[in-house]
Amino acid sequence: MASIQPAKVTVQQLGRETEPLVIIDGFTGAPERLCAAAQEAEYRDPGASYPGIRAWADPSYLDIRRDLIMQIMQRVFGFRRGVSLEVSTFSLVTCDPADLSDRQRIPHYDHDQGDLIAVMHYLCDKESGGTAFYRHRRTGFEAITPARQAGYNAAQGEDEREFGAPPPGYCYGDSDRYEMIGEVEARPDRLALYRGRLLHSGVISQPELLSADPAKGRLTVNMFLRGA
Repeated sequence: MASIQPAKVTVQQLGRETEPLVIIDGFTGAPERLCAAAQEAEYRDPGASYPGIRAWADPSYLDIRRDLIMQIMQRVFGFRRGVSLEVSTFSLVTCDPADLSDRQRIPHYDHDQGDLIAVMHYLCDKESGGTAFYRHRRTGFEAITPARQAGYNAAQGEDEREFGAPPPGYCYGDSDRYEMIGEVEARPDRLALYRGRLLHSGVISQPELLSADPAKGRLTVNMFLRGA
């Protein structure tokens, strides 16, 4: 990985709230090395809302694009003082659509603070699915902040009273509750960065392809960077 080609960087503005979405193609130049490491990793049920299994991933490979990452964190997300890494895991979606909880059937947000940046590094192809972003119809919220939490939770209760439980399966596209406002297509060695407060969901359009085998399944590296 010492000598790699320049990466292609695209910056988009999502929805009415114009939250930034950064896409970096060709991040490592050698995704097969990460795939090989993923096959040797030890996976566990994370015991949270993630519909699959996870294993620790060595984040040191970020150093090959350290300058680029720091430029993005400063110029796009506005962090001037520093950046710290909070989480780094290989992730595989494995849950059968029929077994999803109600919370796993709708878009989610990772954290309500604006200083947490989610990093999705796709090591799978587009058939395995990328990430979609949403607006909650009842509130118009695209990002959930501390000031919005109570209102959003109350509105979700109203959604359930009006529409019932979310339909079985992974969510994708428009629904009674949510409107899709953007999407990142999965490509091998594509890395996406966005604020964790954005409402989003993995795109699982072909659940029959899900697998616990890193060589076959929807393999990503999931990280969180905290800026200051």
